[in-house]
Amino acid sequence: MRCPFCNFEDTKVIDSRPSEGKKRRRRECTNCGRRFTTYEVVEKPLLMVYKKDGSFEPFDRMKLLKGLQSAIKKRPVSVEDINALVDDIENTYANAMQTETTTSEIGDKVLQELKKLDHVAYVRFASVYKDFGDVDSFIQIISELSDEDSSK
Repeated sequence: MRCPFCNFEDTKVIDSRPSEGKKRRRRECTNCGRRFTTYEVVEKPLLMVYKKDGSFEPFDRMKLLKGLQSAIKKRPVSVEDINALVDDIENTYANAMQTETTTSEIGDKVLQELKKLDHVAYVRFASVYKDFGDVDSFIQIISELSDEDSSK
């Protein structure tokens, strides 16, 4: 690591600790003795999403969070749960070093996790994601949930 003050290439780590998902390091230059802080983060591969219209676009965490926030509106689901859900999806692709996926694959993973969190949020998200066109679609998905609950 290069010293930002004297540009010397040799520095030593004085202190290291986790900080907001990053690794915070206090460093000292062995040449000028000045101290500075660096943050280390894991570089994730860029995830490209293949859309239904045939185009590709980079994965947009905020877009997914916005859709999920609509689904959980006035429901007993915390923002932390939703952030954890999105983190889990991002980490699944990053850990597999996968650089491409489809909107349907992401949507299926979200539905799978939402079903565990809140059934109403699950139905709301499914109605938009699966583009329900009629009441029968709602009845079918609610029936599936009821059947699963009664079999437990």
